Amino acid sequence: MPHSDTLPAVLAGPMLRRLEPQRLVLWLVGSRELTLTLRLSVAEQARDIRLDQHQCQIVPVGRQAFIHLIDVPLEDALPQDVVICYDLLIDNAGIAEWAPHLLYANARTPNFILHSRLHQLVHGSCRKPHHRADEGLLCVDRLLAEAHIPAERPALLMMSGDQVYADDVAGPMLRAIHALIARLGLFDEYLQGAVVSDSASLYGHRASYYHRADLLPALDSNETLRERFFGGVKKPIFTSSTADNHLVTFAEVLAMYLLAWSPTPWTLITPHPPQLSVEEQARYAREQVQIDRFRDGLPGVARVFAHLPTLMIFDDHDITDDWNLSAQWEETAYGHPFSKRIIGNALLAYLLCQGWGNQPAVFGELVSHTQALASQVKANHLDAAAQDELVDALLKFQQWHYILPTTPALVVLDTRTRRWRSEFTLAQPSGLLDWEALSELQQDLLDHPCAIIVSPAPVFGVKLIETVQKVFSWCGHPLLVDAENWMAHRGAAQVILNIFRHSRTPGNYVILSGDVHYSFVYEVLIRHRNAGPRIWQITSSGIKNEFPPRLLEWFDRLNRWLYSPRSPLNWFTRRRTMQVVPHIPEHAEAGERLWNSAGVGQVFFNEQGQPVAIYQHNADGKARTKMVAPK
Repeated sequence: MPHSDTLPAVLAGPMLRRLEPQRLVLWLVGSRELTLTLRLSVAEQARDIRLDQHQCQIVPVGRQAFIHLIDVPLEDALPQDVVICYDLLIDNAGIAEWAPHLLYANARTPNFILHSRLHQLVHGSCRKPHHRADEGLLCVDRLLAEAHIPAERPALLMMSGDQVYADDVAGPMLRAIHALIARLGLFDEYLQGAVVSDSASLYGHRASYYHRADLLPALDSNETLRERFFGGVKKPIFTSSTADNHLVTFAEVLAMYLLAWSPTPWTLITPHPPQLSVEEQARYAREQVQIDRFRDGLPGVARVFAHLPTLMIFDDHDITDDWNLSAQWEETAYGHPFSKRIIGNALLAYLLCQGWGNQPAVFGELVSHTQALASQVKANHLDAAAQDELVDALLKFQQWHYILPTTPALVVLDTRTRRWRSEFTLAQPSGLLDWEALSELQQDLLDHPCAIIVSPAPVFGVKLIETVQKVFSWCGHPLLVDAENWMAHRGAAQVILNIFRHSRTPGNYVILSGDVHYSFVYEVLIRHRNAGPRIWQITSSGIKNEFPPRLLEWFDRLNRWLYSPRSPLNWFTRRRTMQVVPHIPEHAEAGERLWNSAGVGQVFFNEQGQPVAIYQHNADGKARTKMVAPK
């Protein structure tokens, strides 16, 4: 194993996270514990802040990998709506020396802007590295490069789910993950309830590539975990159709984050294909083409993260497909030590790489617990009992959601861990928020004149697709169609719609969503109520993913026919008291309402918090698409 001085000091980052005039939060991963100085420059006036242990918390995740969260409170508020340059000095060397790919042309340092209100933002979800679509985050890179005045730059980037795919991993990406684990000495772990006893045995097993289901053991009932979890007979858990490379260990998920967010780790490894069958070799070669394209775009992606405050929330693929879809799913998943560990490992990696930077104050106990786990490492192995204890704490944690005190307020929902179980049968889909969480949401919204709600799944989705999901749920197969939508659970649907109708909740709502792999905009009005509220459902998906084109074309067409404004079928939906008016994509064919192109959404707001312009930037380089309100 090479010494850390042969590795670059910074492996990933810096990434701007939650930024406010009196508080700056940044994230990075170093190859050692770094002594950092933050330099801020406004109008040629510079100040240096030497970061101590109170302003920079460090979590070791390997012999040569250390996650740093910089959280700097400021007594004097920084100015708003102006460019603020910043630098991170390591041994007196700045970002221009140790990460020049993060700088735009002619710049000596990266910079950011603290906007006084959310005048515009960019958003998206679903970034799958080996999908054939182009990289949507490069649209943001181009947008930032072309912005010449502060008003032209978005206030933030909102990533609303599936920032990584822990359950759908290409062979070449998994090979790179294993090479990076070895290069950085990421911690090993013991595995209970699996055919392999520890992570090292997993990485070297012949079934580690494309056959991970074979590593699951038989139960006493002679029913294998493969049949229960992958087979979909009764209680499928790891239900992704491409789960044959599903990430298992904490180190695997951490390595995935590094390889998905930074070009630097790729320069440290030279992965070669493992031994594969002829058919698998062909698949590996096809996937390698896409992974190479993904890797080549990472300098631009990292540049976006270094210039634009980025907020995140999980959806299922950050952990596993159909995560917590039903009570039956939960009972099966958390009832076996191996599946529980797989889910817990992904959630721990989410905490350290995503959740922590959204709202650092609420994660103090969990971070301390993680630091204690790292301190107990022996022979580079995590202590199994301590790791299981941490997983239990993560699964009980209920503060993944958060609110930004912006204008308008940005309310980010956790629709995965506080679910409303079906009252009828454990196999039916759970509501995306339970009664308590919905009550808290209503209290958070009271007396706000306007609000932006981030719901990973659209609240107002495509009626036909929701009907298909409902039929499959009635037949006992909700997992086959990802039957996760707000209208799938009677109680949750009724309460969320009642919140929108409440007289003291905002008059203008914007709901930002992703998840579905196509983009659309609906304007929603309450029937027989002239005073509002006005609701806009704005969905942008995916950043690097798309819906099967022909299938979406038929869904779009049939939905227009079957659920036209005068169709009696509308009276059988839970939204019958609301009028849903679709905006039309500017470059769409006649009548098309769903836009199927990887990229990112951009929304401009007026001072009342209403969207005045809505765009979808297309990753393939075509002109941005405006979502136009009907005349």
